[in-house]
Amino acid sequence: MPDFNPATYTEDRENQDPAGPIGVEAVPVEQRVSPSQLRVAQRQENAADKFPIVGLGGSAGALQAFEEFFRQLPARPGMAFVVVMHLVPDQPGELPAVLQRFTAMPVVEAADGLKVQPNHVYVIPPGRDLGMLHGTLLLFQPTQARGHRLPIDFFFQSLAKDARERAICIICSGMGSDGTVGLKMVMENFGMVMVQSPETAEYDSMPHSAVATEFVDYVLPAGQLPAKLVEYLHKPLLARPRRETAESASQPAHALQKIFVLIRAQTGHDFSFYKRNTVFRRIERRMNAHQIPEFTQYVRYLQENPAEVEALFRELLIGVTKFFRDPDAFQALQRQLPALLRQKPTDSVVRVWTPGCSTGEEAYSLAMLLLEGLDSVDPGRYLKIQLFATDINPAAVDFARAGLYPANITADVSPERLQRFFVRQPDGSYQITKEVRDVVIFAVHNLTKDAPFTKLDLLCCRNLLIYLSAELQKNLLPVFHYALNPSALLFLGPSENLTGYRDLFTALDMKWKISRRNDSSPSITQVVNFPFALSHHPAAAAGPATPMASSSSHKSGPFTALVQKTLLRTYAPPAVVINTKGEILYVNGRTGRYLEPAPGLGGLNLFEMAREELNYELSAAVHKASASQQTVVVERVQVQTEAGYQLLRLTVHYLQQPEQLAGLLLVAFEDQPTPRKVRTAKARPADESRDAVVEVLGKELQFTKHRLQTTIEEMESSLEELKSTNEELQSANEELQSTNEEAMTNKEEMQSLNEELMTLNMQYLSKTEELSQAANDMKNLLDATEIATVFLDNDMLIKRFTPSMSRIMHLQPADVGRPINHFASTLRYDTLEQDVRQVIDRLTSVEATVETTANEWFSMRILPYRTLDNYISGAVLTFTDVSDLKHLETRLRESTRYAESIIETMQEPLLILDAQLLIQTASQTLARQFQLDVARLRNQPLASLGPPEWNHTALREQLQALFDGSGESFDNLHLTGPQGRPIRAFARRLLSAGQATGLVLLGLEVSD
Repeated sequence: MPDFNPATYTEDRENQDPAGPIGVEAVPVEQRVSPSQLRVAQRQENAADKFPIVGLGGSAGALQAFEEFFRQLPARPGMAFVVVMHLVPDQPGELPAVLQRFTAMPVVEAADGLKVQPNHVYVIPPGRDLGMLHGTLLLFQPTQARGHRLPIDFFFQSLAKDARERAICIICSGMGSDGTVGLKMVMENFGMVMVQSPETAEYDSMPHSAVATEFVDYVLPAGQLPAKLVEYLHKPLLARPRRETAESASQPAHALQKIFVLIRAQTGHDFSFYKRNTVFRRIERRMNAHQIPEFTQYVRYLQENPAEVEALFRELLIGVTKFFRDPDAFQALQRQLPALLRQKPTDSVVRVWTPGCSTGEEAYSLAMLLLEGLDSVDPGRYLKIQLFATDINPAAVDFARAGLYPANITADVSPERLQRFFVRQPDGSYQITKEVRDVVIFAVHNLTKDAPFTKLDLLCCRNLLIYLSAELQKNLLPVFHYALNPSALLFLGPSENLTGYRDLFTALDMKWKISRRNDSSPSITQVVNFPFALSHHPAAAAGPATPMASSSSHKSGPFTALVQKTLLRTYAPPAVVINTKGEILYVNGRTGRYLEPAPGLGGLNLFEMAREELNYELSAAVHKASASQQTVVVERVQVQTEAGYQLLRLTVHYLQQPEQLAGLLLVAFEDQPTPRKVRTAKARPADESRDAVVEVLGKELQFTKHRLQTTIEEMESSLEELKSTNEELQSANEELQSTNEEAMTNKEEMQSLNEELMTLNMQYLSKTEELSQAANDMKNLLDATEIATVFLDNDMLIKRFTPSMSRIMHLQPADVGRPINHFASTLRYDTLEQDVRQVIDRLTSVEATVETTANEWFSMRILPYRTLDNYISGAVLTFTDVSDLKHLETRLRESTRYAESIIETMQEPLLILDAQLLIQTASQTLARQFQLDVARLRNQPLASLGPPEWNHTALREQLQALFDGSGESFDNLHLTGPQGRPIRAFARRLLSAGQATGLVLLGLEVSD
């Protein structure tokens, strides 16, 4: 795919909506914080904590990749690095020291509570899991067995949740699939994923597993990853528009709709019914991978690159499934199947449909349950099973139709079912038996536009609706009802529900969403339409809720002091402070003459506690003051007391100040002078005429009518508010349901690759142990041979050396990585560097015997360093101590010269023999007597001097005894020489400084 050039796809910025970037929530600003202060705080926060954090994961062979990676990084890249490897738990951690050779950044081992800082490298310690919270590293004791640990996944998931869009994960060489699940979590949180190209990795299992997820942004050799990483971080994405405005007044165009059109044109599938948040996340990931900042630019990029349309289509299809997913859910369904199967007539067909089957695990699980259910209901009764499994992804359907699954399904399928429904293949995988495959019919089917399968006894649609919009879900549920037979079962996912259509289905299991189709519900065939024609109805705006003063809000603060201050400033008589509902919040003075506790449960409501004579006037005054927000005064109100009737002034004051008391009412009771005839009257003043009574009753009636009308209006208003509140609650419920579905979606996406083989990790650990044992054996071998050895790379830098090298060069462990010509040696050898370079360049070996300044001799060999792949990766220098041999040779040479000088001065025939009875030296006297050439006698056998008896057993045994050390000499051994002349032989072992030289002096005395 060609690289993206932003300049090529730049369009008019006026087509962008300033509403804000997609998926970015608006952050409210405190009213008392100025914009300048907020910007300064944000800059400080970004500078302190908002640097990228790179997680590097690898196992076998990853050290070489890390070396290439860190050597190509700048000294201060502006980001932090956390290295996670599979380390042997019971071995000390040497990885920080190893990595320190490749980078100038500080390399430290992670510790609990260690704050991550930029331009630092942190390494996981052996035998620990590593997590992160608020930029702080945390160590955990592993809970998984040693062969099943996934430390890279553990850290990547923690990194993704903590750093989100600042998280970057890189997967290098290794065995197994560790890191595959974690990189998906990084992708979900808008981070970036990089993988070492598998063909350059020493072990390509982990890179291959990561690339297979199709959620990888860059796949490059390890040495090229740093440049792409720095380039990526120096080109941050701009804020993306939430939607586009119309390109013209007559032709509105939205970028998201354009993308849907391009996908539909190439693949035939319409994703416009999918949830916007899920679709946005997928599109933004593809844009992020290509460094495309604008939606309009990405639309054009899709137009010019059909391969990107296919990649986006695959990204939108998230296949998360496994056998018997949620085992408790399938057990709940298994309990419902006997009743379903018993009602089917003999020789009938049990029809089942599972849309969104992905790779077929769920469909085959249903088939197994149905076959087991038939056996449990009536083994002799024949029922045919017809299970339709559909999906929009042809590749997934082809995979499911083959029915071949890896060996890790043993974690989800019981041994009994494995034995009955699966056939073990030679490579360890499992093949679905023909009995089950004949039951399931796989087909490519689009749930949103193709007609459904009908006359179904069971419809299993688990964890598919959560990816679809709420509007499409509401259109699909009537379709499911239409497709099912009466009393048939509907099986949904744990985060899906039947909101709005509970009259169509009866819940059998609320937890696992198993429902039965209602037989009595009306037919809905008239509302089922294929393909769906969804109309978009904007939700009615909820009316504003009437603000109500909460009693709890007024109880906060120095409420008592405020009320008393108000009372002292304005009133002296007894008074109470109430809210608009009549609830008494504060009582001042003696109010017992006007208020008394109401019968029943205790309460502090003014209208319930007021005396009977005050009910009418008090209710009217409070209502009028609350409506007009003015002070209302009622004169000459009569109230009956123990001393008779009393006139009082009733004042209701609407409080507006201070702010804490705003909206409350102050009701004051003020006694007025009362005439004696009024105080002592029994029921009513005597001078009150009948007309006056009628007038008072008329006023009360008028007020009652007015109050009744007001009450009716308030009730209607309250009813409207309740409806609005109900709509808001329903909307909030739908939003919560949508959030729950999105959370379930994220959970499934995180677990999409958690079903892979874990045994490869065990193999890696076994290989690691073998490597550790081989390293131990090699160390002991080198120590035992005491051969000084040093390994050099192609640049003549020291890679490793044995302790014996200290006799030749004063090397320390910290000298690894330094050139060998930086060190002085004790060798009397001036062409060492030239010889090493010659060996590396010409691939020839060099051998020499060199002497040290300490009078030690070494046999030096310089050989090319060949890898297992027959690559030359430097040179190997070995120094074998031959000092003893050299000294022995010197002594032997001196002894030989000494013996030769003796022989030359003696007049008897003498010769020197070695252990093989070869002549080393012969005297001139012997040569004359035996008429032989001295020069030709060297290295000739003793038998060449005379007749065969010279090789007589007695002579050989005597000589051999001298060489074996069992004798020092012998004498008077008689032999026959030339012309039959008798010869007396005598011999002695030659010594030098008391040590044997391996030579014998033989004398021959010839008699006349």
